Amino acid sequence: MTLLNTTQIPDWLLDLSESCELECKKAAGRDGQGEIPHDLWPTVSAFANTHGGVVLLGIEEKPVGQFRVSGIQQPERLVTELFNNFNNRQKISCNLVDNQDIEVVQIADKQIIRVSIRQATRHEKPVYLGANPFGNTYRRLQEGDRKCADEAVRRMLAEQVEDERDNKILPGFGIEDIDKRSLTIYRKMLRDAKPSHPFLEEDDLGLLTKLKGWRRDRQSGQQGLTLAGVLMFGSWDAIQDAAPHYFVDYREHLDNDSDERWVDRVCPDGTWSGNLFDFYRIVYGKLTHPESLKVPFRLKQGQRQDDTPVHEAIREALVNTIVHADYTGTVSVLVGRHPDMIVFRNPGNMRIPRDQAVAGGDSDCRNRAMHQMFLMIGLGERAGSGLPKIFSGWRSQHWRAPSLFEVDEPPQTILIMRMLELMPPGVLQQLHDMFGDNFQQLTELERLILSIAATESVVTHKRVTEISGDHAHDITLDLRALVKNEFLSINGHGRGAVYHLVGQELPTPDQVFGVAGNDANSPDNISSSLDCGDSFLDNSVSSLDNGGNPLDNNDSSLDSVGSYLDKRLSDDQGRLVSPLLPAAVVDDLTLLTPTLLQHLRQMSREPRQKQRVSPERMQRILLALCDGHYVTRPCLAELVSRDAESLRAQHLAPLVAKGDLMLAFPQNPTDPRQAYITARPTIAANDEDLFNE
Repeated sequence: MTLLNTTQIPDWLLDLSESCELECKKAAGRDGQGEIPHDLWPTVSAFANTHGGVVLLGIEEKPVGQFRVSGIQQPERLVTELFNNFNNRQKISCNLVDNQDIEVVQIADKQIIRVSIRQATRHEKPVYLGANPFGNTYRRLQEGDRKCADEAVRRMLAEQVEDERDNKILPGFGIEDIDKRSLTIYRKMLRDAKPSHPFLEEDDLGLLTKLKGWRRDRQSGQQGLTLAGVLMFGSWDAIQDAAPHYFVDYREHLDNDSDERWVDRVCPDGTWSGNLFDFYRIVYGKLTHPESLKVPFRLKQGQRQDDTPVHEAIREALVNTIVHADYTGTVSVLVGRHPDMIVFRNPGNMRIPRDQAVAGGDSDCRNRAMHQMFLMIGLGERAGSGLPKIFSGWRSQHWRAPSLFEVDEPPQTILIMRMLELMPPGVLQQLHDMFGDNFQQLTELERLILSIAATESVVTHKRVTEISGDHAHDITLDLRALVKNEFLSINGHGRGAVYHLVGQELPTPDQVFGVAGNDANSPDNISSSLDCGDSFLDNSVSSLDNGGNPLDNNDSSLDSVGSYLDKRLSDDQGRLVSPLLPAAVVDDLTLLTPTLLQHLRQMSREPRQKQRVSPERMQRILLALCDGHYVTRPCLAELVSRDAESLRAQHLAPLVAKGDLMLAFPQNPTDPRQAYITARPTIAANDEDLFNE
C-alpha cells in the first residue's frame, strides 16, 4: 500500500480534500482484485440528494488529509459494473453519471477509480435505492450518509411535482380573511409604481384575482383564496389556519456578542397583521433606517439619490427570503440585524445549486404568485438576477462578498451580508510593514488571504471561499504559494488545514489558560506571546476592545495590557478574555453570569435529558453553544452531559474537519483544554426550537 505525503498528492486530489465532499473507499473485495463496496450506494444517494461529491475507489483517507492508495487490480471490470448498476432502476432510482464522470486515474504505480456524483435536480429528487423511497433515501450530513426521515422524503416528492407551492386553493377561506388595510396599502404602492395600470380599476376581489391571490380551478370549478393570497395579505387568524408552521421574525442585536438576546423584535404578536406584505414593509424600514444603514448617498444628474446599490441589495435579499421560503417547514423566516452584518434565513433548501444561483440567469421560485405580487410594485428581480444584484450591491461598498449556504437538517437557506471591508487600509499597511515590497507583488486574492489571516488570526480554505467567491482550485494554489513563499504557515491537513501569518505563532493552551495552576494570564505564561509581533498583539487588543474588553478603548498600549495580566481577565458575562484570542472563552461554567449560563443550559437541555440524540441534532446544538465565543471541551461535555473524549471523536472532530467549527489551538487539536468556535455566524443560537422543543 502506498502512503502519499503532501508533496506527492496530485493537485486535483488536494483540491478535493480541501474544497468539496469526498469519500474514499478501499474497494479491494475478498480476493483483493477489486469489488464495488455495498456502502457505495448510500453514499451515491446522499451526494445526489445534497450537494454532489466525489467517490474514490482504491484509496483510503485516514486520518483526514492522509491518503493510502491500495489501487484496483482490474479497474475496467469495475467501471463496466458501475455503469450497469447506475442504469439499473432496481439498484438506484436515477442515473446521475455520464461517461466522463467515471474514470480510471493513475496515482504513483497504482490505478484507482474516480466517480463524480452531481447534485440531483429537484425533479430528480429523491434519489433512492431499490423500489421504495421511504427508508432508502439518504442525505450527506457532516461526514456521514444518513437516512432521510419520511417527512423529508415527502417534502422532496412534493418539490418534485409542484412548480409553485403557493397557488393552491384553500377551501373554506373567503375575502373576509384578507386584512383590508394591507391590501389598501398594496394598491397605493401599485398606483405609485404604475399609475395607469389596469389592475387599479378592479375592486378588492378583482385585484386579488389578477394577482393570483384568488383563483378558480378550470377543471374542478373550485374557487377561493390561494395560499399566496392568505400569506401575503391575510389576517393572523387566517394565516395560522392556512399554514400552522408559519412564523416570521426580525431581531435587532445591539452588538455581535451582547448580553441581550435582542434589543428590537418584530414577530406576530397581535399588534399588526402578521402577513408577509406587512412584514416586508416593517422590516425593510428598520434595515434601511439612516441610523442603522450609514451608506453615503449618490448623485444622479445633480440630484441626491437615497436609493443606493446597498438599498437595492437589502431589498432583494428580503424579497428573496420571503418568496423562496417553504412555509410547510418547521423553521421560521428570520432576519437578524447586527452592527456589522445582516442575516437572512428562510425554511427550505435552494431549488437550484448555489453556484448556479450566484452566477444568475436561472430562476426556480418556490412561491411564484407571491414573487409576481412583489414584482408588480417594483420589488424583486426576474430571471435569476436577484443574487447577482445582491453581490454587486455589496461590492459597490468594497464589503466582503455575502455568504450563501444551506443547512440540510432542518432544511434552510442562510444569507449572511457582512458590512466589513475586504482589505481595511490599516491591515494592508500592517502587512506591507511585515513583508515589504514583496506584499505589493502578490495577486489580489493572495493579498485578501493575508488580510483575512491578519484580521482573524487564522484563515482556512473554506473561509476564503466564502469571502472571495474565487474558484476553489485558485484558492488552493494561492494558499500553497503563500506557504511556499513563507507568507503563511500551515497547521493540519486537507479540510482541517489552518493557516496563519509567518512569524506569528498560534497561541497555546498553556499561554491562554496557564501552567500548573498559575493564573490564566500571568506575565510568565504569556511572555513568549509578546515575541509574536506588535501587530498581532495590537490586532488582538483591538478585537477584544470591540467585544467588551474591560480595558479602556482609548489605551491599547502594552503597558495597559500588562496591568491586567496578573489576574484572570473576564468580560461582563464571566468569560475568559485573552489578548491571544479574537473572542472570549467559556472556560468555567461556575464563573458565568446566571443569564448566560441559563441560556447555554437551555440550548443543551435535550442531550442532558436524553441518552440518545441523533448526530445531526447533537451537532446542531454544539454549533449553537459555540456561536460567538470559544467553549472548552470540558465545558461542552458538561453542558451536554457526555464524556469529553467521546464527544470530541464522535461530533467535534467531524465538525472541525468539515469546517463548521474552528479550533482555538489548531496546532494542538487533541489537547483536553481545546476550545471551539463556530466558523461563521449561525442562526441556531437564537432558534426558538432549541428553547421550546
